Amino acid sequence: MSLKNEIKLKKRVALISLSIGVVMFLAKTGAFLITGSAAIFSDAAESVVHVLATSMVFYSIILSSKPADRSHLYGHGNIEYFSVGVEGILIVFAAAFIIYTAAIDIIYGSVLKQLSIGVIIISFAGIINLLLGNYLIRMGGKTNSITLTADGKHVLTDSYTSIGVIIGVILVMITDFQLFDPLFAIAVAVNILFTGYKLVRGSIGNLMNETDKKLLKLMTDELISMKKNYWIDIHWLRFWKSGDKVFIDFHLILPYYFTIHQAHLEDEEIENALLKIIPNSQVKIHTDYCNPELCKICDYDICSVRVHQQTSSVQWDLDKIIGEPLFKNFHIS
Repeated sequence: MSLKNEIKLKKRVALISLSIGVVMFLAKTGAFLITGSAAIFSDAAESVVHVLATSMVFYSIILSSKPADRSHLYGHGNIEYFSVGVEGILIVFAAAFIIYTAAIDIIYGSVLKQLSIGVIIISFAGIINLLLGNYLIRMGGKTNSITLTADGKHVLTDSYTSIGVIIGVILVMITDFQLFDPLFAIAVAVNILFTGYKLVRGSIGNLMNETDKKLLKLMTDELISMKKNYWIDIHWLRFWKSGDKVFIDFHLILPYYFTIHQAHLEDEEIENALLKIIPNSQVKIHTDYCNPELCKICDYDICSVRVHQQTSSVQWDLDKIIGEPLFKNFHIS
């Protein structure tokens, strides 16, 4: 899929999510006004968050799709992390407000009516959100969009919330014990609170360039599998993510007599290999040249300028590739 088509798909999916969110908010608000249920109110309150958060998602997708400019040389992808963080904070505030209103109902009581209508509306909304949440997560994976994925997880939480609300309201209808209603509202709020925490935690981690261990293993495994005997060392591998882009850099030591053209061909091969497994990545390789001390660990057996015989070999693994060079003073003096 071309980048242009991917951006169009992201915008369309976000707009679908926003449109359905508005409809769900209106339906749940209507259900609350009909029933007066605190549990249904908690579901409606989360729908408010969904509408606000999806609006932010839509804006962040538009902004993150803008090309790099003089003010943002690495592009605008980090807005997606900010968007996810805002969504998480909104969810936390919604949960706190739900707990507050439920506590008021526990203390002062509430008048519940026409609960069967509320159950029908919330059931319908829950099914719609279940389908929408899975769709958003699938599209988030397809377009490599953390905002769509986060929005999908939030919508799935909304559908689980609806299930909890339905159980609580049905228990009230069966037992006529009206405290079930605010108690289930509080249980729903706690679940929402946990979701908000996870989104905020993930947002902060990405903004702080927290290492994605799965992605790190993916690229180091690829480098190890394609290693050639004249790749004397790879070290100081670093990477960071910005939206759907991954910026990778590391040092590669080659024999000092390789021409610029030969070194460039090695760089190009590595870049193409990493692009296949990490789409939208940008790879910067700093090519270093060997010194005579490295002959002792060099596997390049047809080297014509070897000064020392090879006496040992180095095990290439993740720790080696992200670590220090084999010899800190590896340049020829």
